[in-house]
Order: sequence, then structure tokens, then C-alpha cells
Amino acid sequence: MKFPFYFLAMAMASLSSLPHSLHSSPSTSSANYVIPSKPPCPKRLRFGSSNRRHTKSFAPRAAVDEVSVLEPPPPQPPSSGSKTTPNPELVASLKLNLLSAVSGLNRGLAASGEDLQKAEAAAKEIEAAGGPVDLSTDLDKLQGRWKLIYSSAFSSRTLGGSRPGPPTGRLLPITLGQVFQRIDIFSKDFDNIVELELGAPWPLPPVEATATLAHKFELIGSSRVKIIFEKTTVKTTGNLSQLPPLELPKLPEGLRPPSNPGSGEFDVTYLDADIRITRGDRDELRVFVVS
Repeated sequence: MKFPFYFLAMAMASLSSLPHSLHSSPSTSSANYVIPSKPPCPKRLRFGSSNRRHTKSFAPRAAVDEVSVLEPPPPQPPSSGSKTTPNPELVASLKLNLLSAVSGLNRGLAASGEDLQKAEAAAKEIEAAGGPVDLSTDLDKLQGRWKLIYSSAFSSRTLGGSRPGPPTGRLLPITLGQVFQRIDIFSKDFDNIVELELGAPWPLPPVEATATLAHKFELIGSSRVKIIFEKTTVKTTGNLSQLPPLELPKLPEGLRPPSNPGSGEFDVTYLDADIRITRGDRDELRVFVVS
């Protein structure tokens, strides 16, 4: 059987006629072998049994190419302790809504049950939009003179709010005028200024007066304010403005809460440059505007 040997001889002859660059030794042919679009690497590119290492040498480049086209990771949500920035347009709209809800209520003296609910809902919306108040960084916003435009406690028709107090326009006729708070963050002074009209026996005209309830204040935590009463000064106005002021060492009985008469606490739940919302220890909602 000489037939297979004939084909073997023909195959050996055809191999001997191939170009030298393809069947020479690896050490002499590596410089002539070029990978398209990649620079030659003579020390690492080899044939034969080293093909596995040759493929592995390109793995880092492939990994780099894959990472370079990946999209950036999505932004992480803020942590629970971080303070979000309020939306100015939303806050401005909610402020108008609150002012509209409390307008025409005579600071709350003319508020009905439905009015109280509307004011409460409007206040909660702006409190949620504004976020927590931190007076340790925003204390300077307390500085100045503030005008009370609404108090939920006045709907009880007494100056004591949700607790007993002197009636308005009854046995002891007192007409409540404007109410202000004057706060000095440097001296820690906190004065409640109340304009009053006191009824007098006929035919005497009513007596107009301004009562200033002087306090000192201190911060408790990040948003709570504690006030410590010092004295009350009553100054007549109008026709009797020439009379000297009268100082009272204690808070008037009707304006004094039955417990802890020398102090009180309230939380500042919203605060900016022109409006302030507080919730007091008498379960009352108060809204102030800068005066």
C-alpha cells in the first residue's frame, strides 16, 4: 500500500514551499507578527503553547474599555439627618395660603371651628415644606419686632387661651388690640407687648393702655424657646398718656397660667425673614409677621 505515502510526500513538499516567516521559530518571527490596530508587544506575544498568555495579556485593556462606557451611578437620596432645601416657589404659595386662611379673623377672636381647621391645615403644609427649624444656626432670624396676626387660643374668647383667663368684653370689659413680640437675641430679652382698652364706669371713657410683659429667653434643643417672666409694665396711652408707667412685679392673675407661672415654652415650627409660626405650651398655634 504505497498510496498513502504518496500523499504524505506531497504534503511535506507543499510545507517546504511556504514562506519562511510562518514556519520559523517563535523567537525570530514574533517581531513580524502584528495585531491590527494594537502596537506590537514582542516580549509578551508568542505562538504555540503560549497562546493562552497572549490572550490574557489583552484582558486589562478590555476591562478598561468596558468601564469607560458604563453610565455613572444614580445620585443617592439624602440621609435622614440632612436638611433639604425648601422650594421657594412652593413656600411662597403656602405662605399666601396661610395668610389668606387667618385674614379677617381678628387675630383668632372671631374664628369658628371651621376657621380653626383651615388655619391648622395651612400651617401644617408650610411647616412640612419648610422642614425642621434649627435656631442654633437661624437665631438671627428671631431678632426684631413681630406682630401677632393669629392665635388659635383667642377663639375661646378669653385672654388665657385654652386655659382660664379674663373674659373679653364681659364682667371685666377688656378689648384686645394689637399684640407684638420684641426679641433681642443679644440681650436675650423677650417682650410681649399687648395693646388693651379697659372699660370704665359710665360716663368715663375707656382707658387705653399698653402692657409690656418682659421676659428673658433661652433655647432648649434646636427649635424650642423657654421664656422666664420678669415684670409687667403698664403704660396708659391716649388722653391719659401723661401718667407715669406702672410696674407690676408679677404677671397679672388672669394672664398667668395656673402651673409654672414664671415661665413658658413654645416650639418654633417655621421661620424665615418675614413670617414665624409657633406652637405653644397651651396647645395654641400662633402666626407672626415681621413688623
